[in-house]
Amino acid sequence: EKADPQKTAFLLRKAWTLYSVSPLYGFRRARLRDYARLLGAFIAAEKQKGLAVEVGVELDIKVALSSLADIRGSELDQAALLVQLFSRSRASSRNSEDKPVWSGCFCSVFGDDLSENVPEHFTCLPLFLSHGAESYTSLVGSWFQKTFDCCFRRLAISPLNLSWMAAMWAGCKLDRAASAVELVFSVPRLLQPLDISYAIHPEDAKALWDTVQKTPGEITQEEVDVFMDCLYAHFHRHFKIHLSAARLVKVSTAVASAHCDGIVKILHSQYLPGVLMLLTELAISQIQ
Repeated sequence: EKADPQKTAFLLRKAWTLYSVSPLYGFRRARLRDYARLLGAFIAAEKQKGLAVEVGVELDIKVALSSLADIRGSELDQAALLVQLFSRSRASSRNSEDKPVWSGCFCSVFGDDLSENVPEHFTCLPLFLSHGAESYTSLVGSWFQKTFDCCFRRLAISPLNLSWMAAMWAGCKLDRAASAVELVFSVPRLLQPLDISYAIHPEDAKALWDTVQKTPGEITQEEVDVFMDCLYAHFHRHFKIHLSAARLVKVSTAVASAHCDGIVKILHSQYLPGVLMLLTELAISQIQ
């Protein structure tokens, strides 16, 4: 609620690929400019097949690192770290704006479980979101791993966690007309891939969740199971298909969408902290 919407708007309505990151050793906020220069030289060297590149020389890719205090859940959380890559065209004039080609954001939103148990000199930013070419994600990840002795891992989202997201986001109150709640299921053991898309009117989904949830503000596994079972029963009644035998692979709501491959799109600024808190929790569970 304290966050400046303008400073967090870049996270909205983009497809972000999720990673979990172990604590960074020896990372210092005061050296962000140095890190940007070193990362820029590393990317240039990798793109030129290992030819030596002098740090500080004008490069095709410009790197910017900045702290974002608005993206955190509590005082215990470290401020988020935004990494941006810009393309510089040799043909364009010096005054022309650099074109953004890739962005990544390290963050922790209510990641107290991890930060409380980490020794000195470690920085906890367990959730990493990347948007842009995978080749740049790989280069940035390699540099951070070598420089700060950390480990990047793709963060997949299990069907169980997707069902939690469906229930939580379907129950959110929105200040504008909401889009349908859509669940996508993959049918296993078929020669040809088959997906089933199941769309529920947002008001119906919220009404169902309101009848299932016993204590507002609290959610239990039993409530999520009942919510999903009701949806399955309704689908079976109409189409004679048992969705419980298929695998839930994607959830789309007016709040956010999430795919089992670890790709998330956050759509509503009001619920940005809540979505990032859930994703931080998933990232920490993978590290631990």
